[in-house]
Amino acid sequence: MRVRFGMLFTLGLFLLASHGFSSTPRIEFTEYTLDNGLHVILHEDNTTPNVVVNIMYHVGSKNEHPDRTGFAHFFEHLMFEGSKHIDRHEFSEIVEIAGGSLNAFTSFDVTNYFILLPSNQLELGLWMEAERMLHPKIDSIGIATQKDVVTEEMKQTRDNRPYGRLLIESVSRLFTEHPYQWDVLGADPHIRNATDEDISSFHDMFYVPNNAVLVVSGDINKEQAKAWIEKYFADIPRGTKEFRRPAKDLEPRRTVEVRDTVFDDIQIPAVVQAYKIPAQGTPDFYAVEMLGTLMSQGQSSRLYRRLVDQEQKALQVMSVPLGLEHPGMNLTFALANMGIDPQDLEAVINEELERVRTELISEEELQKVRNQIENQMVNSNTTIARRATNLASYHLLYGDANLINTEIERYMQVTREDILRVANEYFREDNRVVLYWLPRGAS
Repeated sequence: MRVRFGMLFTLGLFLLASHGFSSTPRIEFTEYTLDNGLHVILHEDNTTPNVVVNIMYHVGSKNEHPDRTGFAHFFEHLMFEGSKHIDRHEFSEIVEIAGGSLNAFTSFDVTNYFILLPSNQLELGLWMEAERMLHPKIDSIGIATQKDVVTEEMKQTRDNRPYGRLLIESVSRLFTEHPYQWDVLGADPHIRNATDEDISSFHDMFYVPNNAVLVVSGDINKEQAKAWIEKYFADIPRGTKEFRRPAKDLEPRRTVEVRDTVFDDIQIPAVVQAYKIPAQGTPDFYAVEMLGTLMSQGQSSRLYRRLVDQEQKALQVMSVPLGLEHPGMNLTFALANMGIDPQDLEAVINEELERVRTELISEEELQKVRNQIENQMVNSNTTIARRATNLASYHLLYGDANLINTEIERYMQVTREDILRVANEYFREDNRVVLYWLPRGAS
């Protein structure tokens, strides 16, 4: 009777997943490129009277000079200072008065700006982003102001926050050649000591139409949107400098495990494992991401079930692949329960990793992971803002905006054998950094 129930359960999961995948609505869009190199993507969705103007630049922390880190994040802030026709500090105010909101983010690979507005304010949003691209306010006053802002952010969100240096302490040991070895915020002295000329030169290299994609998503008339885009963006000169881009294969294959201890102002010890993994968009990355989902997503995941529920050695555990344009990192992080030695915690993590290196996962587990991945992807496209960002990144990083519709197929093609293979290929002892995160003063 149990066998029959298991078969029915597996069949039910398969039918549910198949039904969900087949009924996921296709995201329609139009794309073209202006003569100055700016790529444009238009996505019409008249469900609500809102629009998003999203512009993504192909510049992140990996494009910085080793002695001038944090510039991409610095420009995320500086580009809100205003422009030739927008007074200082009025950029946000104009958007808010028009009934909208705005924000930006910087990553290792890209910098993204987006404005959400009522649909009758689309022309305003396009004009503002064109202003920001053509002649932003880059002067000594704005530079000095934003130096204070970003260095204070370093202190609050990274240097003086419990576990705040988790990312930088991991990447600085995992990567020895590639610029992924510094984090997105950069180093305080690099920002403080940067000259106005350093900053202007960085802007002139990267914040140009031929290094960007513009996505307009929401309640639009495509022909009218095209006319306004032509009006405000077509005459912006293309950049002439050669973009600084590191080679994808810059980082050598790891052959030695690195182990270290980080002392922090914390009360709860933690264990960190960082593994080098393949670049996002490659076949192996999809298998690695599904492996991470199997190991730590949800209370029924392998690590959570054993470490938190069964043996109560951890308060929290996660295993997350950091998908990047170039080969990136999978980060496993576990907070020790009271009285648990970090060595005992790590031993269980290693035992569970050994299981996925030696045993095929079950068909039921594979189907559960597929369902979780599909749910994540559907949720990632629920708003026009998310769709705009996804369309931009798929085009900019992988040259295929239609991955917004087809990437799910790549996950569904991953087999149990693929997961076993990537577990052995990438989750090796000689391919990792292990950190014990201990309270300051602990022996």
